[in-house]
Amino acid sequence: MDKKLMEEWANHTLLGALGIEMVEMTESKVVATMPVDKRTHQPYGILHGGASAALAETVASVGSFLIAQKNNSIAVGVDLNITHLKSKRHGFVTGIATPIKIGRNIHVWNIDILDEEGDAIAKAKLTSMIKQSKS
Repeated sequence: MDKKLMEEWANHTLLGALGIEMVEMTESKVVATMPVDKRTHQPYGILHGGASAALAETVASVGSFLIAQKNNSIAVGVDLNITHLKSKRHGFVTGIATPIKIGRNIHVWNIDILDEEGDAIAKAKLTSMIKQSKS
């Protein structure tokens, strides 16, 4: 994926607002980091579950996009399930998405969100629907 395109997306989407930065982008693995700070905290000063969900959907959606774009298609998330395992107050978390099933119309991804020590912060699964691009 074009790094410039990803930077453009970050400047105009939730990625930039949350400080999500892509680290690795392939069809078999997508990795991104996100800070745990005032942008991603909930009122108790810990990582907001919605921020973790946004990171999870981001890494899996990028993976589906990489695959779908080859057929002039787009990928849209249709189901996200996330379980929060541990709280986090500061530092960074890393989202790692790997495919469970890549079909013609549906992609299913496993997402692990880990802290700097490799401890599991959340576990998620995203299902994406692949649609023909209208452009």
